[in-house]
Amino acid sequence: MSHNDHSAPATPEVKHFIKSIIEADLESGKRDHVATRFPPEPNGYLHVGHAKSICLNFGIADEFGGSCKLRMDDTNPEKENDEYVQAIQRDITWLGFHWDGAVRFASDYFEQLYQYAEALIMAGKAFVDDLNAEQMREYRGSLTSPGRESPYRTRSVEENLDLFRRMRAGEFADGAKTLRLKIDMASGNVNLRDPVIYRIRRAHHHRTGDTWCIYPMYDYTHCISDAIEGITHSLCTLEFEDHRPLYDWVLDNLDIEHHPQQIEFSRLELLSTMTSKRKLNQLVTEGLVGGWDDPRMPTISGMRRRGYTPGGIRLFAQRIGISKSENVVDLSVLEGAVREDLENASPRVMAVLDPIKVTLSNFQDGVTTSRSAPFHPHHPEFGERDVPISREIWIDRDDFAEVPPPKWQRLTPGGEVRLRYSYVIKCDEVIKDADGRVVELKCSIDPDTLGQNPVGRKVKGVIHWVSAGHAVEAEVRLYDRLFTEERPDAVRGEDGQYVDFTRFLNPVSLRTVTGFIEACVKTAEPETRYQFERVGYFVTDRIDHVPGERVVFNRTVSLRDTWSK
Repeated sequence: MSHNDHSAPATPEVKHFIKSIIEADLESGKRDHVATRFPPEPNGYLHVGHAKSICLNFGIADEFGGSCKLRMDDTNPEKENDEYVQAIQRDITWLGFHWDGAVRFASDYFEQLYQYAEALIMAGKAFVDDLNAEQMREYRGSLTSPGRESPYRTRSVEENLDLFRRMRAGEFADGAKTLRLKIDMASGNVNLRDPVIYRIRRAHHHRTGDTWCIYPMYDYTHCISDAIEGITHSLCTLEFEDHRPLYDWVLDNLDIEHHPQQIEFSRLELLSTMTSKRKLNQLVTEGLVGGWDDPRMPTISGMRRRGYTPGGIRLFAQRIGISKSENVVDLSVLEGAVREDLENASPRVMAVLDPIKVTLSNFQDGVTTSRSAPFHPHHPEFGERDVPISREIWIDRDDFAEVPPPKWQRLTPGGEVRLRYSYVIKCDEVIKDADGRVVELKCSIDPDTLGQNPVGRKVKGVIHWVSAGHAVEAEVRLYDRLFTEERPDAVRGEDGQYVDFTRFLNPVSLRTVTGFIEACVKTAEPETRYQFERVGYFVTDRIDHVPGERVVFNRTVSLRDTWSK
């Protein structure tokens, strides 16, 4: 077992309204098992909002001894590709979940969906329409006024069937015709005003190639896919609440024996970040971040590369809960859950990220000795490492003050401090460069203080340090929040219009420094997590770090929340 496999202790599961519904369904005999699904569209990488949904769908299936299917909702060929399909599978597996059977695709059902559409035409419940998008909008009416029926709604069954088959055969131009359901143009729910269920679109599909030039719409595809797969509870976010009557209408009007129940919950809004796939895509395509897995991105692969743990993300999902009320959460809640998971699971080492050289004037080879130290104060099974010392060591610039502020317990001219796991040292001389910047401290060791307190005086401060002769030089990437605004895509200018969200990108969201770290990290594998004592949690980069050759660390999260008001 590696150091990184220790998860935070499981917190008791909280019961929410969806669990209550499922329990009641099982008790009443309405259902005799639970089958959920997670149905992402492969048009981008999954983000933290999807992580909430993954934890819910897979978590409920696990809890009730049921199954959860993974289905790619691939009905929009222009935006979808296999890179996203692979990334989605990788992310779910990394989060610790397993889907039931093979990965499914909405495109697996294209022929069945087409046959069901013909059945609706034959039952007089669907018609081929020639209105273009603009005319359709005009006919649809508004939230306050009813719509008008299309002049093509009265076509005969034979004519509709003939036209729909010719649409499939590629006789008509893109957008020339659509297939619409006949529901109710006067309905108070705009989704029931004769919705379009097929459109003509000549686009190469990542799985079916050029077999099809007509593609089914999401609302039509989703409910039938759920029914074909035997889903019992179809869990989705609140914006689909108004689509539920259409979901039910389609299944009620088809000869399909299984009818899943759609239940909606509120989506996650995480402050100081953004979960619009379109806007995340813009950050990637405009080169404003290093890719979908940039550690500043709220994508699952970005969080993974930053060093967040699956356990921390699952703990976060559990803490924010499932409800129908607004789910607006501060980023510090996610960081706190990750920090809590890392606290127990990460070995600790010392690292200096803003070094000042310290020369130990009375260092004696073979006389001045080193100690070994545990990797974790509460986990002896993590083992120990030697903490060597040499004549020259590095300490952090923040741990020295020429003019100390009140209550200062670190190093000052003439003052003493303990080096963690080592001796007490005293600062005898401060050396500066031409600009007055401190470049070196000359200090002396109290040789009687290795592992014991000095006699007759108290030394309060303890600082971290590394031996210049032994430490490994590393590239350390200090990541911070990507945006300076809590809601970067919801800021309005003086004209009342939304301001371009890219204006709120944090200019210091990434700083790269050269640090010095204890030698034991040099051979660490990619994605090995550590606590740098007194500094924060860090991870070896999963792509750029090469064990023994190039040491690259990403800051996952600081030890404390530095953004809280």
